[in-house]
Amino acid sequence: MSGHVPVPPLTRVLDTLGVAERDIASRATPTGGTYNTVTRVTLTDGRDWVVKTPPPHSAALRYERDLLVNEVAFYTAAAQTGGATVPRVVRSEPDPASPTGAYLVMTARPGRPWHEAGGAGADDEPRLRAELGEAVGRLHSVTGPAGFGYPAEPFGPLAATWRAAFTAMTEAVLADAETYRARLPYPVGHIRTVLADTAHVLDDVTRPALVHFDLWPGNLLVTGDPGARTIGGIIDGERMFWGDPVADFVSLALFGDIERDGDFLDGYARSTGGAVEFTDSLRTRYALYRSYLYLIMLVETVPRAVGPEAAGETWELVAPHLVDALDAVRKGGR
Repeated sequence: MSGHVPVPPLTRVLDTLGVAERDIASRATPTGGTYNTVTRVTLTDGRDWVVKTPPPHSAALRYERDLLVNEVAFYTAAAQTGGATVPRVVRSEPDPASPTGAYLVMTARPGRPWHEAGGAGADDEPRLRAELGEAVGRLHSVTGPAGFGYPAEPFGPLAATWRAAFTAMTEAVLADAETYRARLPYPVGHIRTVLADTAHVLDDVTRPALVHFDLWPGNLLVTGDPGARTIGGIIDGERMFWGDPVADFVSLALFGDIERDGDFLDGYARSTGGAVEFTDSLRTRYALYRSYLYLIMLVETVPRAVGPEAAGETWELVAPHLVDALDAVRKGGR
């Protein structure tokens, strides 16, 4: 029987950065994360970091391989915009087989998740939505260097076309649905056919833009007093890919319709130099990306073993929206 005590991943990472226990002023585990292990570490010299390490479990969806690679790519690319709302990478290791294991250390951003901030003044929400629109527009100005898809390349090299990349992405989550026998409102074969029948609209996308794809309020930090709130951070870029900027509209208006968010769209237009034109092609693509996200949300409950009660709540919330999104795909976005 061995007396060896395994060194926790966080300790291994901090040792690599030359940080000893005496150098740590505080450490905390933020709430709301669902995949990687996240710890906020504040050092005695004032440096404030967030450390991410992969989870110990192996059950995951196909696209979730090496998510930290995606996150490093997101922050590195976002730095090109010169904006201060995105964390800066301090150090990272993508290889799970390295002595430390895979990890990401980044600067912490100020603020609380948007949905937890509370107490906003009457003018905060529209102004924040416009500010967010400008920030997202700047992110979308960044073009990928090598093609379309996830930088971690879970399905092989980046694709030359967006249609090829998105087809691989949707096929992977449908294969996961079959593997895990996930509950869906329609058979997998039916969903596959609906998505394939409108895939031609994806050819309208010719530039691989920087897409976060997880811009729900939990990943948007808000700082400041009520009446003077501002965006403090855009975080958790691990689900990013190079693709159609329209895909970000899904989580930005989760279970809603981005066309109704005039404040966001006004800010976005100021940042990109022109208003978003909601053509039939754009609406159809928007419906395709809604379908993709809702499929992920339903399928992932199985490998994450959330339990029957949480799985049932997710079904009740998400399944009707997946049905609506697939109907919109069939109708050409209408």
